[in-house]
Amino acid sequence: MTASVKFGVVLLALGCCRGLQDDYLDEEAEEAAKPAARSSKYGSLWPLPQKMNISEVSFKLPSFGFRIIDAELSTAGPSCSLLENAYRRYYDYMFGIAKKPVKSGRTGPTELPELLVLITSPDSECDGYPSVTSDESYELSVDQPFALLKAPTVWGALRGLETFSQLVYEDEYGAKTINSTRISDFPRFPHRGVLLDSSRHFLPVKVILANLETMAMNKFNVFHWHIVDDPSFPYLSRTFPQLSQQGAYHPYTHVYTPADVKMVIEFGRLRGIRVVPEFDTPGHTQSWGKGQTDLLTPCYAGSKPSGTFGPVNPILNTTYDFMNKFFKEISDVFPDAYVHLGGDEVDFTCWKSNPDIRMFMVEQGFGQDYGKLESFYIQRLLDIVTATKKGYVIWQEVFDNGVKLKQDTIIHVWKGNQQQYQSEMANVTSSGYQTLLSTPWYLNRISYGQDWYGFYKVDPQDFKGTDAQKKLVIGGEACLWGEYVDGTNLTPRLWPRASAVAERLWSAKDVTDINDAFNRLSVHRCRMVERGIPAEPLFTSYCPREYRGL
Repeated sequence: MTASVKFGVVLLALGCCRGLQDDYLDEEAEEAAKPAARSSKYGSLWPLPQKMNISEVSFKLPSFGFRIIDAELSTAGPSCSLLENAYRRYYDYMFGIAKKPVKSGRTGPTELPELLVLITSPDSECDGYPSVTSDESYELSVDQPFALLKAPTVWGALRGLETFSQLVYEDEYGAKTINSTRISDFPRFPHRGVLLDSSRHFLPVKVILANLETMAMNKFNVFHWHIVDDPSFPYLSRTFPQLSQQGAYHPYTHVYTPADVKMVIEFGRLRGIRVVPEFDTPGHTQSWGKGQTDLLTPCYAGSKPSGTFGPVNPILNTTYDFMNKFFKEISDVFPDAYVHLGGDEVDFTCWKSNPDIRMFMVEQGFGQDYGKLESFYIQRLLDIVTATKKGYVIWQEVFDNGVKLKQDTIIHVWKGNQQQYQSEMANVTSSGYQTLLSTPWYLNRISYGQDWYGFYKVDPQDFKGTDAQKKLVIGGEACLWGEYVDGTNLTPRLWPRASAVAERLWSAKDVTDINDAFNRLSVHRCRMVERGIPAEPLFTSYCPREYRGL
């Protein structure tokens, strides 16, 4: 029976997480129904590697004899727990946790008994953390007498192990099989992220870990943890424990303890995923003020306080004393070289109502331009974070408002329709800054049908600019904001829709065949389901092994 692929009208995910815009539909949406092509010649590989050759020659993998082991000359050696962990994980993925490898005996002429992993650089980076400059390239050769995975560092080896596992399939008799294959692969962009929001709804740690696992299946390498915001402050600070005691939804059941945070970071590291926290100020800080006296600005109704509070109070020295201590802690807890500082959507209404703020504006010569006051605060915050030896990522408003930024600042673009975000990308890169794109990849926006198609069409370098400007685009992030998302629906809403973003950020620019993508993604979605991830279906179909629930 011939399946059909229905696309319908695709609503692109544009606009802000909190002030979303509905100002454009995809004008090039496909016709309502489109026939599916034959099975892809690339099998079910996702994201598609840069260069590959898959032949029709096949080999059986002996489930009780196949091994994943270090090559003799590998610089990682048997002491690399990261690789040993990965070998066990991928063996289980390919053969099931009920079967354990045993010493390989005599094998048949069509069997492939082992995969050798060769790390070639003097420093395998086994004990380190992934970074924006990590080498994730690898080469994979599947042929007798063995398969060989060669990578400069462990990060490339992790990506190659995922690719090898995706090449394995079952023949008509249920035997594990793999075709003779040669692959040379590397990511198009070094920053391939997923943003999850744990403030609007608390996300259990097991949900975060499951999605880190799924990110690795899709070769994402950055978990942007939007950990706190207006609704709640679930991060349990050692320095300021009152922040979560007063600001979390519940001080014990809805917080991330230091042990939880450490677990998330290490779980991500073992999968080549960076954990970049976001602590957004001066706006989006209502939960901060519940536990930190005088941090927020008192709002006024006429000449009297209204009892409500606005953004962080930028005129008090105590504000900066607090931020200095808090971000010193953050720099110690989170090992990544970058922290996301937010800086978006600052409402000036409360500042304008406060007589002390107005007097400060006069003293500083800011006039009525409250954007200058915001810049005053942001500049001092950036100096504080710089002193901790961290780099920073900021939302685009900080750049738009003319704040003085270090040249290694990363500008995160999220606003506007296609024309507007393309103009923003051009402006940011023409000023020499690296940039990330998220505007068209707000996955909290949902519609009926296959909206992944719109995500798949986006190219982060599609704007007017020089080649030098385009090289400043280091990638992008799929964002899933949490107003209507918690542990019950996060995973199926995210996957496989985020997979479309994953391929766009990893694969070559000319990988744009939507029919081929549909066929590969359909099988990849079933693979995620088989691995225990409740990824939602693309269209009417079935998986050989359906999701069985918890």
